[in-house]
Amino acid sequence: MSEADGTAPARADCVADSAGGLTFHIADGARPAPGGHDDWSGALVLLRRGAADAPDGEVRLPLGPTADGRLQAALPSTVALPEGRWDVHVAYGDAEPRRLAPGLNDLRSLVDRRPGPSTSPLSVRIPYATKHGNLSLRSWRRAPHAEAGEIRLGDDTMTVRGRLHRVAYPSDWLAEAVVEARRRGGTAPVRTAPLEVDGPDFSFTLSYPELARSWDGGADVWDLWLRPADGSMAPARLARILDDIADKKEIFTYPPRTVTGPHGEVQARPYYTRGNDLAVRIEASV
Repeated sequence: MSEADGTAPARADCVADSAGGLTFHIADGARPAPGGHDDWSGALVLLRRGAADAPDGEVRLPLGPTADGRLQAALPSTVALPEGRWDVHVAYGDAEPRRLAPGLNDLRSLVDRRPGPSTSPLSVRIPYATKHGNLSLRSWRRAPHAEAGEIRLGDDTMTVRGRLHRVAYPSDWLAEAVVEARRRGGTAPVRTAPLEVDGPDFSFTLSYPELARSWDGGADVWDLWLRPADGSMAPARLARILDDIADKKEIFTYPPRTVTGPHGEVQARPYYTRGNDLAVRIEASV
C-alpha cells in the first residue's frame, strides 16, 4: 500500500517492440471517466527524473480502452525521449499523476536487438522496477552508437568487440578510426589504440599499463569512445544498451588485473557505468 489513500497503485504491463517502442497495459486500477461506462479519459505521464519542470521533462501519452477492458498507451520509437530515467505515472482529468507499479514485462524483442540501417538516432527504452517498487524507464537516444559486445581479458590488456550503428556507411566511418580513452577530469593525455574493422564490426585492445602511467593515487576512470578520422563527424560512446537489462553495473562484472604504475602496483578493470557506458577503472591494489 504505497498510495496516500491506502490503496495499492495500479500496475502496468510493458511490451517492447524491436524498433524501440513500448506499449503499456494497465492491468488494474483503470477506471472509466464520469461520462459513462464507455467514456474513458486519462494519460500515461512520463516525468524525467531531475528535469520534470524542463520543457522536455514531461511526456503525456493518451490512454484508451482495449477489448479486454484494460487501458493502453503506446510510446513509439518515433517519439523523441531524451536520455535519462523516467518515472511512469497515470493521470485522470485534473487529478495529480500517480505512480504506477511494474507488472509483467515482455522484452523478448530487446534481447540481442539488431537495429536496421538508418542515420536517425537510436531509441532504446528499458522498463524496470525501482528499489521502492515503482515503474520507471531508462532511455537512451544516440547517433552514432558503438555497441560493446564480448570483452576478453588478458594479463594486462582488455580486448573488446563491438558494432557501429546509426551512421550512413559504417565501414567508411570506422576506416582509420581509433578507440579513445579519456580520463575523467581531463587531467591526462588522451590514450588511443587502433581498430580492427570488418564492415560495421570492430575490435580493439587496450593496454592497462598505458592507462596506469597517469595514475598518481586515488581512482582514475577512463571513458571509452570511438573517434573517426574525419573530425567533422561526431565520436561514438562505447556502451551496451541493445538488450533488456536497464542497469548493468552490478550484473556485468569483470575481475581486476594487477599492473605496475609509476607509483606502485594498481588494479585495472573494465566496468559499465550507471548509464551502461563502458569505462576502465584504475585504482590502488588492495
